[in-house]
Amino acid sequence: MTTSNIGDDDRLRRVIRVDRRPKRPSAPAVTLTFTHRALLKIKHVPEQLMDVTLTPVIFTLMFVYLFGGAIAGDPQTYVQFLLPGILVQSVLLITVYTGFTINTDITKGVFDRFRSLPIWRPAPIVGALLGDSVRYTVASIITIGLGLLLGFRPEGGVLGVVLAIVLLLIFAFSLSWIFTILGLLMRTPNAVMGVSMLILMPLTFASNIFVDPETMPSGLQTWAQSINPVSYLVTGVRELMYGTATFGDIAWVLIVSASLTAVLAPITMRLYRTRT
Repeated sequence: MTTSNIGDDDRLRRVIRVDRRPKRPSAPAVTLTFTHRALLKIKHVPEQLMDVTLTPVIFTLMFVYLFGGAIAGDPQTYVQFLLPGILVQSVLLITVYTGFTINTDITKGVFDRFRSLPIWRPAPIVGALLGDSVRYTVASIITIGLGLLLGFRPEGGVLGVVLAIVLLLIFAFSLSWIFTILGLLMRTPNAVMGVSMLILMPLTFASNIFVDPETMPSGLQTWAQSINPVSYLVTGVRELMYGTATFGDIAWVLIVSASLTAVLAPITMRLYRTRT
């Protein structure tokens, strides 16, 4: 190697040398980065919003006009009872896509790259969950907008509707940890989807979303009224929209949400760290 080449190498080292290592990004900054990544995926593949936009419309129209007359006498009366429940169902059905998208990233090797980065470990998962909250909000707005067109009139006003959506988003965030765990355990995205729907079906249909549990057989009535957490959520959302919510209605939902997150989040992170 010539003297000139050695001199060029020295000058290059001086140019690219870093005297101080950059600081590690904070946990909130990294989480927001992954949240932005989730939103960019929606921006570049807007077809992901098809389920968010079509599912609420289909379920609302189908149940109001197919069963409204039989259950409540007419669709306008039934929509007053159904709309808060169908709002809950529409959002909870969308939560399964959290595990689906995480499993897709795992099968493509993307999560292995995330785990190798010097960042706050939960950031990729928490960021994905926060990004999905935007999808839940879109579904909520579409459901309520359609309900208003069909004659739904929330006596709790705008504030009651907003608080109901916030309560629903909190519960949906906590429930998403279940499907995140499935996304880490299942081998394929389709397997995640199948198992997730098996969990959601009894939670949503065997609840007080569509009918008053007092009309159910005793065993199913006990499940819908006293055990099923979705029934507590529907009651809270419904009462907020009606303007008759009590502290107990909201407290139970918040307690269940906090409990789900406190139990499932550590399990999720353990699976995330040990997955090979």
